[in-house]
Amino acid sequence: MQSIGAFEAKTHFSQILDDVQSGQDYIVTKRGKPVAKIIPLADKAPNRQETVKELFAIGRNARKPYSVRDLLADIRAGRP
Repeated sequence: MQSIGAFEAKTHFSQILDDVQSGQDYIVTKRGKPVAKIIPLADKAPNRQETVKELFAIGRNARKPYSVRDLLADIRAGRP
């Protein structure tokens, strides 16, 4: 993963998109602090079935029961 400043990212955005499309990840920094991550969408996008399985696994390890209602609430809230 490569770190790049916001100004440089803006200046070379087209090249960065080409790199990302080829599998490169970037951390964008502002004044030396990380503020964003640019990753390939196709490779890193979560699979809905995998996400549901992960949520149920989290629920099994939770202190309280995790129901379908809880799962739907998490999905609506955008929680991974």
